[in-house]
Amino acid sequence: MNVLKAHLRMTIATLLASGASQREIEKRTGVDRKTIRRYTPSANSPGVATGFSESGDRTPPPRPPALDGVSESGAVRTTVSACEPHRAWIAAQVALGRNAVSVYQDLVEGHGFLHHYNSVKRFVARLKSRVPERFDVLEFPPGEEAQVDFGQGAPTRTAAGKYKRPWLFVMTLKYSGKSFRKVVWKATQDVWAQLHEEAFRALTGCPQYVVLDNLKAGVLRPDLYEPELNPVYAALLAHYGVVADACRIQDPNRKGTVESAIQHTQGTALKGRTFDTLDAQNTWLAHWEAHWAALRIHGRKKRQVLEMFREEQSALKPLPLAGFRCFTQCVRTVDDSGLVQIQGAYYAALPAPVHSLVTVRVYAHGVEIRDGCGTVLRRHALALRRGAFVMAASDRLFNPSRETARVLARAEQIGPHTTAFAQALFARLGRPGQRAIYGLANLPRTYARVDIEAVCERLHAAGCHSYAAVKQALVRRVAPPAAPPPALTQTGPDIRPVTEYQTFWEQHATDERTPEHTDTLTHTGTLQ
Repeated sequence: MNVLKAHLRMTIATLLASGASQREIEKRTGVDRKTIRRYTPSANSPGVATGFSESGDRTPPPRPPALDGVSESGAVRTTVSACEPHRAWIAAQVALGRNAVSVYQDLVEGHGFLHHYNSVKRFVARLKSRVPERFDVLEFPPGEEAQVDFGQGAPTRTAAGKYKRPWLFVMTLKYSGKSFRKVVWKATQDVWAQLHEEAFRALTGCPQYVVLDNLKAGVLRPDLYEPELNPVYAALLAHYGVVADACRIQDPNRKGTVESAIQHTQGTALKGRTFDTLDAQNTWLAHWEAHWAALRIHGRKKRQVLEMFREEQSALKPLPLAGFRCFTQCVRTVDDSGLVQIQGAYYAALPAPVHSLVTVRVYAHGVEIRDGCGTVLRRHALALRRGAFVMAASDRLFNPSRETARVLARAEQIGPHTTAFAQALFARLGRPGQRAIYGLANLPRTYARVDIEAVCERLHAAGCHSYAAVKQALVRRVAPPAAPPPALTQTGPDIRPVTEYQTFWEQHATDERTPEHTDTLTHTGTLQ
């Protein structure tokens, strides 16, 4: 239960004593009527000075209802509730979670209850009453803990000309009660981290622990045993050497100090004020902190807040020399080209495997790619336009527009004449000439570099720039010499004697042949 400050309690008591209604008190103080109602009996009970005389024209306050037949002083009352005969049944219904209206209706219909609803209402309220919860006072040594939370600031004019309440960020040191306050329009994860950094700088040091509730800007997944923090927030705390201590769910009493600081700021510094800009409201909060809040006497410790803060400053951790580089984090999948897309641009992610998930951190001027274990794989400068490709030449498997330099570099390894020949070859054929240069660069696998250099020098001087010409010249250059032809001979096992040819021609030359005889001889005559 929230406990009102002493000045609010005195204000409520004074207004109640003057006869103001609860609704009017709510408008003046901003305190909810339910809270005001808890202080109403003490303000109107007999024996409290209200400033009014006990004149006869005033209606005396009603007597309180009987409490189970026993008065507050312990004396036995003579009046007994009309619901007392049905105590066991009503207690069972209350234990089921039923309200007084439903209990009253069942009493009328099922038990013949003839009394009014208010009797049941008072009886059920007594059954639901419980012993007040006890709270401990949390004490910490200087510099150990700070508490943070968001509230609502004073109405501020927006760019559209309308008034809107911004977010009020408050960080309070637990020991001294010194606070840092600032209003912002957005309560995003990166804004939450930046506000922490500004608070550490303003307090000139860092505490050991920061206590926060489970808001999304700080805690992504609430858990009783191991909550998952926002990665940007976790990186900022690690940079400053601070540990986050998230409260349990629905346990605001764990950070009651900052809750009280927010109420103090809203009720004292900002109540009834409006501002034209956020800067004007932040300027006023800084002025109010320096001239009023820091100089006040702490209500429980009875010491000045600024004096305790000066004592606590020496116990705070020193600030690092470099500030925290804020970033936004996301998860991306490596595509078939070994790239990841970030804000419309493409960045090389190798050696991350294709189709694997990587974590990307986008800074103000750069991009950082990490694997699943948090190891940094690549760092790139931020692309200047959408659709740009940020990758080194070694990240490309093949690109025709950039392959010429690579194949010419391979030709240079053979020799200067081969390099000149390859350059002339590319100048004549253009990009398709890369294939011929590939073949030229692969010739050292078969032929000696000296022979390749000699052939390229001769063909380049002759103006014959062709890979086929180089290959044929190398084949002829290194081919073994041809064997000499065999000597001519007139005799041999496969050669007929000359006398046989002479006899054949003499026999057929002297004979006179008829056409029929000639045709017959043509088809049937053979050399025997």
